[in-house]
Amino acid sequence: MTLQVVVGAGPVGTAVARLLVQRGDRVRLISRRGGAPEGVEGVAADATNGDELARLAEGAATIYSCAGPPYPRWATDWPPLGAGLVRAAELSKAVLVTTGNLYAYGEVDGPIREDLPLRPNSVKGEVRKQVWIDALTAHEAGRIRTAEVRGSDYLGVGAISPYSVLVLPKILKNKAASVPADLDALHSWTYVGDVARTLIAVAEDETAWGRAWHVPSPEPMSLRALATLTAELAGTAPARISTMPEFALRLAGLVNATARASVETQYQWRQPFILDSAAAMVAFGIKPAKIADAVAEMIAVGSNRSAAPGVRH
Repeated sequence: MTLQVVVGAGPVGTAVARLLVQRGDRVRLISRRGGAPEGVEGVAADATNGDELARLAEGAATIYSCAGPPYPRWATDWPPLGAGLVRAAELSKAVLVTTGNLYAYGEVDGPIREDLPLRPNSVKGEVRKQVWIDALTAHEAGRIRTAEVRGSDYLGVGAISPYSVLVLPKILKNKAASVPADLDALHSWTYVGDVARTLIAVAEDETAWGRAWHVPSPEPMSLRALATLTAELAGTAPARISTMPEFALRLAGLVNATARASVETQYQWRQPFILDSAAAMVAFGIKPAKIADAVAEMIAVGSNRSAAPGVRH
């Protein structure tokens, strides 16, 4: 039975762990709290401690990096986490496959492809760029084997985005939503389950290492269209959604750390933000989930929470 190590018990890490268990692997899920779904070994540990992480990953085929610091603390918390993961991969000899995003590309005119240069225009983008460069440098030096899997804003259970935080809950309660975004700009969405499938596919294909891959994602959809679809699937009143001015987001940032941290990535929401994921679709034969199916999954969980607010999912 192959040992696999997953770092991070969020939506992606949990999805990866479940897929690996379903196919018969032994899975060790490492997080600060040590929780894990049924059939998975949960271990509480600090992933920035590379030596300890290496001990936990001894004999493992792969380390799946699915963790992420709180959004406002990326600049301070990502570098030690990235260093700990590289250290663990070097000592344990496990393949390191990391869950990334699109911030390192910066503002792009046109579809975002894997071969584009990394030209971040935000602090968080600079951090993600450096974490990847450090891992890739270790790979090219023969110290580790690694790859990165990048997706756009997530859909699916547990996904956190302006849609899941500001739009979906309002629609389920028949309330108006306000979002700091161009509501009609096309935007790519990535299903959490497809992130997990791509991570596993990349980990098992040695020809896929040493580069970044984009998660197969469906055709882009604007926030307005997504809100309309959500209301139709939920059976609620037609969606009422408006654009929050950027100054309002800045004002919110005076008292809310997450809002403050979101200002520098407004370029992703005020114009088309489209992911080109053709390379991974061809290489791994992964067909992305339909947006409607991903939204229906979120609605089912959101409706249950509304009906039973004391129940955690």
